Amino acid sequence: MTHNIEGKKRWLALIVLCLGVLMIVLDSTIVNVALPSIAADLGFSETALVWVVNAYMLTFGGFLLLGGRLGDLYGHRKLFLAGIVLFTTASLACGLANSQMLLVCARAVQGLGGAVVSAVSLSLIVNLFTEPAERAKAMGVYGFVCAGGGSIGVLLGGLLTNLLSWHWIFLVNLPIGVAVYAMCVALLPAGRGTAHGERLDIAGATIVTVSLMLAVYAIVDGNHAGWLSAQTLGLLGAAALLFAVFIAIEARVGHPLMPLALFRLRNVAVANIVGVLWAAAMFAWFFISALYLQRVLGYRPMQVGLAFLPANVIMAVLSLGVSAKIVMRFGIRAPLAVGLLAAALGLTLFSQAPSDGSFLLHVLPGMLLLGFGAGIAFNPVLLAAMSDVEPSDSGLASGVVNTSFMMGGAVGLAVLASLADARTHSLLVTHASPLDALTGGYHAAFLVGAIFAAVSALLGALLLRVGLHAATQSDDAQSRSNVHTV
Repeated sequence: MTHNIEGKKRWLALIVLCLGVLMIVLDSTIVNVALPSIAADLGFSETALVWVVNAYMLTFGGFLLLGGRLGDLYGHRKLFLAGIVLFTTASLACGLANSQMLLVCARAVQGLGGAVVSAVSLSLIVNLFTEPAERAKAMGVYGFVCAGGGSIGVLLGGLLTNLLSWHWIFLVNLPIGVAVYAMCVALLPAGRGTAHGERLDIAGATIVTVSLMLAVYAIVDGNHAGWLSAQTLGLLGAAALLFAVFIAIEARVGHPLMPLALFRLRNVAVANIVGVLWAAAMFAWFFISALYLQRVLGYRPMQVGLAFLPANVIMAVLSLGVSAKIVMRFGIRAPLAVGLLAAALGLTLFSQAPSDGSFLLHVLPGMLLLGFGAGIAFNPVLLAAMSDVEPSDSGLASGVVNTSFMMGGAVGLAVLASLADARTHSLLVTHASPLDALTGGYHAAFLVGAIFAAVSALLGALLLRVGLHAATQSDDAQSRSNVHTV
């Protein structure tokens, strides 16, 4: 088992695992900066170009739950390595792509590999670090990679695209993927799956994967097709119906893909709800503020990445050192609430930024608050989502929380982008200047994002279980739990 690794070797393994996760997180944003160059080179239309992003999101969101459960059944290390190979190979295909079809198909395979890596990486970390204080530190590192990786991707994407070409935003994954694979083989001993004696729930796996893919497709194509169109409503309805069938199967099958008893664990259930709202708020911060900086203030891609740097530095300091100490001192509830409230305040400040705003007065204060909020809150959210979960279900719990973040972010971005667009059009009707109308649309999105963060803070403060730090309990404490998820 991976948690038998001792000493410094565990921390080296953590660094390697987080490097693999960082490669996946970067890829979700690094492409956005290069989209104009990709369109010009391969002749994408505006409508077709969105599938460079959507193809990745579709398979990434659809296979998170399945990837997590496969890790439980057949070994987290084995699935992590398979995901790295798939992602790296697909990155090579993306970098060498000379046609639209090849690039979009390779992006879909990238999403599949990314889903597997994301779904099992958190469970590997949980099994590596069973002592409460060390687990809190390890989760802080993982949290920083997840929270800060997106804005790092903007900076790296701008750098590679400007200095080399868009091909290198994909080709840069090759040496990283090879290094991560080699170091994981050296550091992590081979281990069997922890859910011994179980079989894969084929029917449940098929239905929930199709359900998630339909939901993601409806969401990512919602702005284009129309949110009240027959296509969008039909896809969402079909996804909901299939998910209901999936729940019915899981309640009856002998070896369920997703044991429903997992959601009787209060911290797990609450943390996933908080994760959905928090991801929506994070997307409001990252994507909408990047649009504000580019389209309103006229920042170049490199300048956008540098604008996020103060938030990244604060997140690094808090996530990599301070957050674990805070969790061990105050538990998970108070830091989560304080961090999310700080993020809500930061988004509120962005909702007041004018069309002729300056960096020091109108951008930096919000960035600092959001960096502080993410650095404090992300670790407790992850710890709560993995709390009280048996080792045999750790991959599933990891897949569930990653699905919550992914779906929350996708839904949040779609809703907030639509809200911003509607508000901009309504202001144009009243003869506002195009720049003021655009700013007004972003203001509406920021404000709703602030509400998402504030509601998630309230839910965490009121509903998360108190007492012994739930998310950092030892295995002995977990064994005393009266709910068994296997």
